[in-house]
Amino acid sequence: MSNLFAWGQRTYIMGILNVTPDSFSDGGEFNTVEAALVQAKAMVEGGADILDIGGQSTRPGAEQIPLEEELKRTIPVIKEIRQEMTIPLSIDTTRAEVAQAALDAGANVINDISGGQYEPQILQVAADAAVPYILMHIRGTPQTMQQRTDYQDVVAEIYQYFEQQIRRAVEVGVARSQIILDPGIGFAKTYEQNLEILRRLPEFKPLNCPLLIGVSRKSFIGHLLNQPDPKKRVWGTAGACASAIAKGADILRVHDVPPLFDVAQVTDAIFR
Repeated sequence: MSNLFAWGQRTYIMGILNVTPDSFSDGGEFNTVEAALVQAKAMVEGGADILDIGGQSTRPGAEQIPLEEELKRTIPVIKEIRQEMTIPLSIDTTRAEVAQAALDAGANVINDISGGQYEPQILQVAADAAVPYILMHIRGTPQTMQQRTDYQDVVAEIYQYFEQQIRRAVEVGVARSQIILDPGIGFAKTYEQNLEILRRLPEFKPLNCPLLIGVSRKSFIGHLLNQPDPKKRVWGTAGACASAIAKGADILRVHDVPPLFDVAQVTDAIFR
């Protein structure tokens, strides 16, 4: 699977497919198999390189849903998309059992917002399947994270966390070449900290892992633009994505694939 990506040559676009009733900007829009499939096709046509399918909302304050419910939301969608398309699929989950079921259904990548903190056995699932593993930085849970934004040096502390979780993943057999890092914009971070992370992305380069950046429609953009409606933050998202590419991002995780595909094409031409 890692040979699907030629890191450093261009920016890859990950399309967000939330099969949830309650995600912050598109909850309830794609939570039937039919609606999800239509959206998946539209994102592939719009230039997506990978689709990220999640059944558990991770917006601030979100409650954890039962395991059965997460499986029921995600697995039929993965199976259906896989029957129709060959595009790489990632499962956005913190649960080992969901990750395994998703891989069995045709997913190729595990995207874990907890970076292996919530269910360390998810690292074993990634190791056994030899698939790319996206390791994100978060403190606490989506319910508690916004009370945990007290850093001395946000980038240095994320860096230390990455070193520790990479070591844990490698110890159970995840190939280091399969690890992708996500600094977790908006997860246990203030508005100012999100901007600082984006400015200082090059400081993660010594870790020698591809970087995934997820800024799409997030509240720091709303704050900057005084725009309460997440769907009206596409231009703001574009600005943040262009700057992330210029600072070394490898994957952009976005809701609005066609416009961000264009942004990546042009920014790649200038900065790569």
